[in-house]
Amino acid sequence: MSVFTVGDEDFLLDGRPVRLLSGALHYFRVHEEQWGHRVAMLRAMGLNCVETYVPWNLHEPELGRFRDVGALGRFLDVVAAAGMWAIVRPGPYICAEWENGGLPHWLTGRLGRRVRTDDAEYLVHVERWFRALLPQVVARQIDRGGPVVMVQAENEYGSYGSDRGYLRHVVDLLHACDVTVPLFTSDGPEDHMLTGGSVPGVLATVNFGSGAREAFGVLRRHQPRGPLMCMEFWCGWFAHWGEEGVVRDAGDAAGALREILECGASVNVYMAHGGTNFAGWAGANRSGGAHDGPLEPTVTSYDYDAPVDEAGLPTEKFWRFREVLSAYASGPLPEVPAAPVRLAGPVGAVLEGWAPLGEVLEVLGDEEWDTPLPPAFEELGVDRGVVCYRLEVPGPRRPYPLTVEGLRDHVTLYVDGRRAEPGAAVAGPASVELWVESWGRVNYGPRLGEAKGITAGVRHERQYLHGVRARGLRMDAFVPEAVAKVPFRALERGRGREAEGGAGVGEGVGLYRGVCDVTVRGDAWLRLPGWGRGFVWVNGFCLGRYWSVGPQEALFVPGPVLREGGNEVWVLELEGAGADAGVRLS
Repeated sequence: MSVFTVGDEDFLLDGRPVRLLSGALHYFRVHEEQWGHRVAMLRAMGLNCVETYVPWNLHEPELGRFRDVGALGRFLDVVAAAGMWAIVRPGPYICAEWENGGLPHWLTGRLGRRVRTDDAEYLVHVERWFRALLPQVVARQIDRGGPVVMVQAENEYGSYGSDRGYLRHVVDLLHACDVTVPLFTSDGPEDHMLTGGSVPGVLATVNFGSGAREAFGVLRRHQPRGPLMCMEFWCGWFAHWGEEGVVRDAGDAAGALREILECGASVNVYMAHGGTNFAGWAGANRSGGAHDGPLEPTVTSYDYDAPVDEAGLPTEKFWRFREVLSAYASGPLPEVPAAPVRLAGPVGAVLEGWAPLGEVLEVLGDEEWDTPLPPAFEELGVDRGVVCYRLEVPGPRRPYPLTVEGLRDHVTLYVDGRRAEPGAAVAGPASVELWVESWGRVNYGPRLGEAKGITAGVRHERQYLHGVRARGLRMDAFVPEAVAKVPFRALERGRGREAEGGAGVGEGVGLYRGVCDVTVRGDAWLRLPGWGRGFVWVNGFCLGRYWSVGPQEALFVPGPVLREGGNEVWVLELEGAGADAGVRLS
């Protein structure tokens, strides 16, 4: 057993000064069978600590239904086995470019702006969550023989609010749940952020990508004593769909890291290894200074231009960081682990079946709602996926523009079974289908927790159209036993995607099934030439969203997902695939 404390100048382990050389590695963005390799990569880079967030919405997808909360504990055990310390950031809000900043959709849908405040109902849910989660952390604290040396209270709260009572409640709740290691907060190195996000008596840390001396100077104005730490050293950045990928020069990043360490500070490299936003869990941002501009969805890859890339391989940045960090090691650094096994060679999938989206909805969709106004995703209980809204335009009446009020994300419109553009003139009578796809909930800023779907109504000229049938198609519905019931029809190679019945059939919208034969399994990249936008699964494991707008052109396939022999591939195409669309692993 050891005791980790916060001293006047340093972190102290059993009274001896220590420096935390940490790296961010999110267990939920890495296949569990690859945790050990990724942790070993961080240790070989010269780090002595691993930091992870914990996404509440992943572990409590529905109110009161917890899912694999023990994953955090298993990950911390892997960290301990590698001889490293751990920092845990349990939220309840985490940002992390993750769906809704980690907050459950059922919570923000009900409480709206009351989340992240000293609201009694919100705090009841936070306490229930923490009491379910924190035993995984408490049992693994360093004073109980485990690796956990610090726990965060909330996350970058100074970028969001100023409810000091709420922050104090979170701190008190962590203590009430038997967290005995030091707590900390982390915020940007700006006066208003540190003022809004700090808690008296709790260590404050700062997040930045460069300018360490200036950043720590600001921190010292607010916290004259205590160890300095950059809790998020942004060595890269994330990317949005439809934008250029972000790359940071390795030498520049290494120089910024060296400056942090020359200040005598501890550091957490964000990200040391980014991983992947599997299963559509990527969040989104709002552009504009007030964060009220167009939605900017985050790509599936969370490579982050990190020193250990998405596939677990060392980059030039890794070697530059290893060189910097080696000067602060107590001895020679470990050898770099061997690279994971790669797929033996490129293989293509044979697409064998297809089902129109409407028929997929009939089998996998939730119960249909019949309501006067379109319900939001939150009302339907849909976190990630698609909602189909059906309504009628009365008639006879002349053509008027059909407009969607309060639309969040993307809508595909069909009028009498034919695809049309939103705002198109529609005469009555007519049957209308609106398929709204979530591109990820906002994870940062004042638009956090905004509702998804059609949040106001559908108008024909100035008149609202009432009488809406709505049905959700959730990502979690795509499991092997359910997909096996979908009435796939055979694909005739060379004839495109033409078939009778179903919305958007001629454009290739629907669910495809194929088989990919693999001789020796290993990590691979999946490419979808000729496809538009949608999601893809391999052996029931959702790799995430693909989209032809880029910048991401391939999806990472962890080797443990594959098997020798036939591998089943599902492609849910939501935009429209060409006749020559294919699936390739390499």
